[in-house]
Amino acid sequence: MRNISSWSIRNPIPVIMLFIMLTLAGIAGFNAMRINNNPDVDFPLIQVAAGRPGSAPSEMETQVTRLIEDKIAGLSGVRHMRSTVTDGVSVTMIEFELSTDVEKATNDVRNAMSNLRADLPQDMQEPSVIRWDITGDPLITWVVRSGSMTPEQLSWFVDNEISRALLAIQGVGQVNRLGGVDREIRIDLDPDRLASFGVTAAQVSQALVNVNNNLPGGRVTVGGSERSIRTLGAAGSIQELADTRVPMAGGGSIRLADLGRIEDNWTEPRSRARYDGQEVITFNFLRSRDASEVKTAEKVRQEIARIDEAHPELSIDQINANVEFAEESYIASLEAVGLGALLAVIVVWLFLRDWRATLIAAVAMPLSLIPTFAVLEPLGQSLNMITLLALSLTIGILVDDAIVEIENIVRHMRGGKAPYPSAIEASDEIGLAVVATTATIIAVFAPVGFMPGIIGQFFKAFALAACVSVLFSLIVARMLTPLMAAYLLKHKPHEDKDPPWMTSYLRWLTWALANRWKVFGMGVVIFVLTGLTTLVVPVEVQPSVDIGRAAFSVELPPGATLDQTDEVVARVTRDLRKRLEVTNVYASVGGSEVNTATVTAELIDKGDRKLSQKQFVREMVDAFKTVPGARIGVPSQLGGGPTDGSVFSYSIQSDDGDKLMAAAQAIEREMRGVEGFANVVNTAAIARPEILVTPRADEASRLGVSAGVLSQAIRVATIGDIDQALPKYNLGDRQVPIRLRLTEEGREDISVLENLRVPTATGGSVPLSAVAEVTYSAGPSQVNRLDRARVATITAELNGITSGEATIAVNRLPSVKTLPEGVREGMTGDAEFLVEMVVGFAGAFGTGLILMYAVLALLFKSFTHPITIMAALPLAIGGAFVGLLIMGSTFSISSLIGILMLMGIAAKNSILLVEYALEAMKGGMSRHEALMDSAHKRARPILMTTVAMGAGMAPVAIGLGADVEFRQPMAVAVVGGLITSTLLSLLYIPAIFTIIDDMRSWGHRQLDRMFANQKVLKTPAE
Repeated sequence: MRNISSWSIRNPIPVIMLFIMLTLAGIAGFNAMRINNNPDVDFPLIQVAAGRPGSAPSEMETQVTRLIEDKIAGLSGVRHMRSTVTDGVSVTMIEFELSTDVEKATNDVRNAMSNLRADLPQDMQEPSVIRWDITGDPLITWVVRSGSMTPEQLSWFVDNEISRALLAIQGVGQVNRLGGVDREIRIDLDPDRLASFGVTAAQVSQALVNVNNNLPGGRVTVGGSERSIRTLGAAGSIQELADTRVPMAGGGSIRLADLGRIEDNWTEPRSRARYDGQEVITFNFLRSRDASEVKTAEKVRQEIARIDEAHPELSIDQINANVEFAEESYIASLEAVGLGALLAVIVVWLFLRDWRATLIAAVAMPLSLIPTFAVLEPLGQSLNMITLLALSLTIGILVDDAIVEIENIVRHMRGGKAPYPSAIEASDEIGLAVVATTATIIAVFAPVGFMPGIIGQFFKAFALAACVSVLFSLIVARMLTPLMAAYLLKHKPHEDKDPPWMTSYLRWLTWALANRWKVFGMGVVIFVLTGLTTLVVPVEVQPSVDIGRAAFSVELPPGATLDQTDEVVARVTRDLRKRLEVTNVYASVGGSEVNTATVTAELIDKGDRKLSQKQFVREMVDAFKTVPGARIGVPSQLGGGPTDGSVFSYSIQSDDGDKLMAAAQAIEREMRGVEGFANVVNTAAIARPEILVTPRADEASRLGVSAGVLSQAIRVATIGDIDQALPKYNLGDRQVPIRLRLTEEGREDISVLENLRVPTATGGSVPLSAVAEVTYSAGPSQVNRLDRARVATITAELNGITSGEATIAVNRLPSVKTLPEGVREGMTGDAEFLVEMVVGFAGAFGTGLILMYAVLALLFKSFTHPITIMAALPLAIGGAFVGLLIMGSTFSISSLIGILMLMGIAAKNSILLVEYALEAMKGGMSRHEALMDSAHKRARPILMTTVAMGAGMAPVAIGLGADVEFRQPMAVAVVGGLITSTLLSLLYIPAIFTIIDDMRSWGHRQLDRMFANQKVLKTPAE
């Protein structure tokens, strides 16, 4: 790289063509890159869902979930298994290691479930296996309204027309409808009539399945042509369905209409959606894993606008859009890059006062930045907050090498040389230092891209963007900058005066060299004092981000109905709409559990409100404590990725449910007394009312009534048969399920349940009470499992403390220190990611130091000089933590990225000083003269590059634009470390150089004595 500058100056056409091609390729890559909020994390998640309607969670756990988990446990690459068991549904999420082949893992899980089918209960279908190819939260949510369509018609329009249109768009992974209803034929059986005719609900359901069906009948050849035969038994109308004959046990049959009421209606609602208090039907979409959030959202918006225009009978309005935050962050990041580049250029001009030299430095930034996209796009990277942040933080670094080159060329010109020879001589002179600074930055960032886990996926995107852009800045600095300087700079008679501060600096440096051990000691003291700040800077995985959206979870006691939950949501909505900060409120009520809901309030711009999003949520949660019979807090995120820092969770595991319950309750009580915790919730403490049907063994055996027969009879009578076994009503374009069960009055009366007829082995029927006991009881409303053991999670909202401080506080609790035998801590949530982050950081930090030392040792051909150069790192890291403390930031993934970047750029000042001093000493100067001359000539470019880098990062450090909470700690860490390392290293590094150089000289003398005979062959005396 030393002679490439002179070659570029003598051969301008190939260099110019090279950068034209790189720029065009970069522009094409930029236009083709996806725009997302976060880096694409290929999270290998596979879901296994099993349904058995009517089964209690405890039964599903024993008979289904445990079997599924045991079968999956033997597969390779399984990291965690999380199972959630509710009424009749078991969902197991299998999280594989990030390096796992997802296709192979999916096939392995499917094969395991196929082999398991024989061991599962016979009245359930084979579990479904789904690979999660979608990623992130719903990007946009719309509300659909119509004055002329029924709720069922509007729901079908969303499911059929809108979903089909959106799923045809490339990049759309899933479309979900919230609220609305599904059409079904409802048959409400009269329990008295069933008893009088001796017919059971299960017999009626089976009769409909057998009779109301179109079936194949083979084929025949008639008249020389082959014809297929079909058996048409399906009812063509509701009246035909009502006339269906149901056989009775004693012979004969009876019309279906004589057993109850038949109507074309919709399913019993288990969920609702409300917008500003009104019940509505909404839908949203999620992107597929390899799609662009912003570009996909734009296509979907255009399609929705087309559908809205084509159907004047309805209106489709957007109510919220998570994608807007990605759009704002993208624009803000580009603005930060542009503003940072402008400030860096202004700094160059202020130092050099030469518009030609400033133009050359300004050109270096876009020509380093734009070609970066030509590399990132083929590697599958997206334009997200991490890659754009890396580019905004490296803006100062991109101009760094060019500044050093230009400043050295200008200095040679002011010595009386023409621009052309000055460019050749100066660029060759500074070549080693420029290469060394870039190589150290790349050496630090390269290991970061290989950090394990989800945290490592974030760092990979950052490392790629930073390394590639810095590498291009080296190419620009060694090829284009000298070329432009040789032909654009003009020689002007100019006396190269020292800046006013130079005299004072050289005087202080003289004192430092004369008192080098005192300087060394002061450096150690400063490092220790600043290092103590690491103990007081709060720790968390990632800082909370104000996205202008406040979410609240609503939970009523188990057993609450959908209407009761809806009443609480209506009150919460009214209270939120009274606040001036709120623009609209959207609520999703019910779903898998009818006693839960999520309420989301859209807030005005954060610049127009006094409270931050976190403060607003905290204030409203405190106000909602007055709502009776409801628990209202912040939605928790139990696994799948780092939380936003607002909710803390602590999990314990055990195979003994009673011990787990007792331990969780003890931890819950003690956590309520910890300052900084609010709304402490224990998931293991929730129980719900149940009705138990226990067969009388003797009577049931005598009559031939099994537990399976009882279960089916009760299930069909109360909620209908399982969805797969329901008879269907054919509408031509779709099939509508026929749900048959007792009337609503019959389902609400326990005596009707006791008198429910169940079939016997002889073909008759007896009341349920004759063969079983019906009693009241209580059981778990939900069973949560982690890695094949029950898990209890205690969550708490954080009020004024970080997740790191919360972890320390919980680990100090007596109940946590003395967990019962058989109960252990479950590493989930932020605790797991904190450990992963610290371990990964330590590995990357150590590897980066080793690689940095190796690169410097190779470039300087010395084992000792790299030690001098790297002595600036402790001062830089201490300054980073001081900056975080002053600005009130936390040590998180954001600041961690800044500190890793700081490691690479902090050594720059030392390299410039040491490299010049070594060259001067080779030229015959004494060590003292060489150090003084090096400091005299390199102090200005050191300050120039430091101020330019600081100016380039200033927009991010002061918090301009969107996503400031995440981006600001990174820039604060870098700027804080730059200030301390630059100011201190100008005095500290020369003093350390003399100490290390003396040690090197002593070592060389010792080695010369040891290996003196190896250099000269002694001839034996004759």
